Amino acid sequence: MNAAIDRERVAAAVRELLSAIGQNPESAELIDTPRRVADSYAEFFAGVGTDPLEFLADAVPVGDDTGELVLVRDIALRSVCEHHLLPFRGRAHIAYRPGAKVVGLGSLARVVEVLAARPQLQERLGEQIAETIDAGLDPGGVLVVLEASHGCVADRGVKQATATAVTIASRGSLARPGERAEILALIGAGPQ
Repeated sequence: MNAAIDRERVAAAVRELLSAIGQNPESAELIDTPRRVADSYAEFFAGVGTDPLEFLADAVPVGDDTGELVLVRDIALRSVCEHHLLPFRGRAHIAYRPGAKVVGLGSLARVVEVLAARPQLQERLGEQIAETIDAGLDPGGVLVVLEASHGCVADRGVKQATATAVTIASRGSLARPGERAEILALIGAGPQ
């Protein structure tokens, strides 16, 4: 967990918030809530201050034996919307056209995890993932597709519990419409 999170300040803020909504933070039901929220926030925002490129540092040179495309579908995604501090959850799909090096597939999931573990916007998150992979691997192209349900849409305001947002970020050859279409079809095909 992120040591930079000031849990005492978070807990104090939660006590104040509880008081502001008319609750007694010292009641038996709520006495441990500020600590629990502080612990949760330390986990939710563990990516603050962490460089996602560190997860691509162990990329290995492969020369011409890379294949045409690497695609990892259905990477679990959990983040917190910076507008309302409510969660959004979904899936990330990452494709890249290898250059001279590749990275372990789990490293791609770690890039998603660390970038999602900070106050975030889905649109920015996809761009950050694409930029990290582009910078860390220097591939021929990158495509990142994020699908997520947002608490701020489902649980407040318009209350659209089944709405899902889809965003796309791309670089290099995978920004071309034809190549994107092929990969989007592979993503939509699901497990065989």
